[in-house]
This record gives sequence, structure tokens and C-alpha cells, in this order.
Amino acid sequence: MNITVFSSSSDAIEPAFFDVATELGRALAERGNTLVYGGTNVGLMGAVARAAVANGGNVIGVIPRYMSEKGIDFAECELHLTRDLRERKAKMEQLGDAFIVLPGGFGTLEEVLEILTLKQLRRHQKAIVILNARGFYDPLRELFEHVYRQRFAKETTRALYHFAPTVPDAFAYLDSYVPVQVPTKWFTPVPETGSK
Repeated sequence: MNITVFSSSSDAIEPAFFDVATELGRALAERGNTLVYGGTNVGLMGAVARAAVANGGNVIGVIPRYMSEKGIDFAECELHLTRDLRERKAKMEQLGDAFIVLPGGFGTLEEVLEILTLKQLRRHQKAIVILNARGFYDPLRELFEHVYRQRFAKETTRALYHFAPTVPDAFAYLDSYVPVQVPTKWFTPVPETGSK
């Protein structure tokens, strides 16, 4: 199985997050999974790739050419160069059989929300795991619940993703994953009050 990992490119974050990324990379290699990721040698991206390679794993990196030219690509992987971020995301989606989301910033959030939206629209049925290391994604989970309470999305959408507190829990979910069909995302319009 190829597993696409979305994650931070920041080197300024707490060491504990790097520990989780290293644990994930090692586990991917030990399980015989191929890591598909953003192709850089920095941040959690670099940590997960280095750990996978150090443990004999196969790694595929996907990076825009203009980012590669900054000298931040990871040399020890099969590297795919793309025109831009949009093409990068499409390639990472195409290559991955499942998705794991490590902590990250705006780019990571954009990636997970797009892949979740595509699943909601029935463009794929791949597993999505949000690795909630150190409770990093607790605010995102609460935002999702707020979205449900305000009826901007149906609560059945919860079945399309899984928040995992640990790396072993993430793989337990992947190993038992069965695709589900949820009702169409669109609500029946609420009738206007007082209409004739």
C-alpha cells in the first residue's frame, strides 16, 4: 500500500512532533508501505522520509520545481517534479492508496480539507487518518463539530475520516478500513417560515 502523508515543513516546532513523524516513517517501512509525501528534507516531511529510508522503506517525493530549486528536496527518494502545488496535490492523491495527516500549517490544512472534500463528493473512497499527535488537531475536530451543529455539513460526514491519537491507532484504522457510502452532501432546503 502507498500511503500519502501530509505534514509540516517547519523546523521550528517542538521536538515531540518530530518524534511522532520519525515513528510514523519507521512504521511505514517496517510494514512494507511506500511513503508518498511532499518531497522536502525539512520539517516533519524530512523526518518521516529519513526515518522510512533509514529503516529500508521506499519513498516517493512530489515537489513543485520552484521549491526543488531552493535546495530543499530529499535526495534519497524517487522524486517527481511538478509545475505547482495544485499538480503536486493531484499527483500525491493519484499515487496514494490512503492518507495520513501529521500536524502542519496552512498547507497541510489545505491538503487534508481538499482530500476530505473530494471524498465527500465521492471522487475517491480512500482512508483518511488525521494523526492527532499531542492533541494538535483538537481545535480542528471541534471546528468540524461546529460545522455539523450549524448544518454546514451533515453529521454522516464523520464516517469519512478518523482522528487517531497515536501511530499504532492510525494503522489499526487503516488495517480495518472498509469504504462507506454516506448520503449526498446536500441538505433539503429548510422551508422559509411564514411563506404562503
